[in-house]
Amino acid sequence: MEVEHGWEICFPEFPNISCWMPASTWPETLFIDIALYSISVLTAVLNLLIIISVSHFRQLHTPTNILLLSLAVSDFLVGLLVMPVDALQRTHCWLFGDLVCSLYVFVSYITFSASVVNMVLISVDRYLAICDPLHYTTRITVNRVKVCVCLLWFCTVVYNSYYFNLHLNQQKENTDYCYGDCTGVFDNTAADLQLLLDFIVPVTVIIVLYMRVFVVAVSQARAMRSHITAVTKKISVTKAAKKSELKAARTLGVLVIVFLMCFTPTYFVTMGGYEFMSHSTAYFIAYLYFFNSCLNPVIYALFYPWFRRTVKHIVTLQILQPGSCEANIL
Repeated sequence: MEVEHGWEICFPEFPNISCWMPASTWPETLFIDIALYSISVLTAVLNLLIIISVSHFRQLHTPTNILLLSLAVSDFLVGLLVMPVDALQRTHCWLFGDLVCSLYVFVSYITFSASVVNMVLISVDRYLAICDPLHYTTRITVNRVKVCVCLLWFCTVVYNSYYFNLHLNQQKENTDYCYGDCTGVFDNTAADLQLLLDFIVPVTVIIVLYMRVFVVAVSQARAMRSHITAVTKKISVTKAAKKSELKAARTLGVLVIVFLMCFTPTYFVTMGGYEFMSHSTAYFIAYLYFFNSCLNPVIYALFYPWFRRTVKHIVTLQILQPGSCEANIL
């Protein structure tokens, strides 16, 4: 097997069936490991804070926060399980066999799919809350949202079971497969299906709904400006209305742009192939794919004042006091 300079073999005793990986110095490997594991720990901790906050305090048991809780669970699993294993295989050869590899791929796909669907449900929730506020409280209840979340996780597991079986079978049938690597080896049909269901459809739904929310929010701000202008000074109201419009635009823009920045590069690269770029670039794009799980709690929770209050309760162990779940944190 002829390999470019700067690569090293995973299993020298089996040169014909062993994978090769880019050679790196010990300080470089240590630096990469510390950076990747730090992001993993940060992701798990931030999402765990959201899980504890929403689960513990009764005031936070709302339909929107139940969706945030489900999103935090999927992102917590990414930080706890997926990212550490991914960091390990990016700096070291895979040593755990085909079955564990398939299980890792299975768990990573479940958490990713659940995270994407959760974001779609959150966008639907915000769309109904802003565009149809009169019927929101009757249509969207806590119990209904809990049922939707349970169905979400069940369907996600069933859907990704197909890729789990496919990964197991194609690992055995793939003639280019080598020992020491753990990557997806799906055919074009499976890849196209995954691209459609995990990226194109959810991204389209999120963009359409958020654009609709943005239009309605701007319209409401302008209507409020027109109404108040009749009884107040026009200059001050105009400034307030413009500030409201900019705030709505900024918030919705952050949600959509950050999501697209984290997920779009990975799927474009998947369609074009990783072989046309350096390994460092491929690693960066692939980890950007996971980094969204770290950004989600920042975007969806740190913007809410109640999150800072609940973190204070958690860090100071006030949640261990009797009746702490009834505390006023809104």
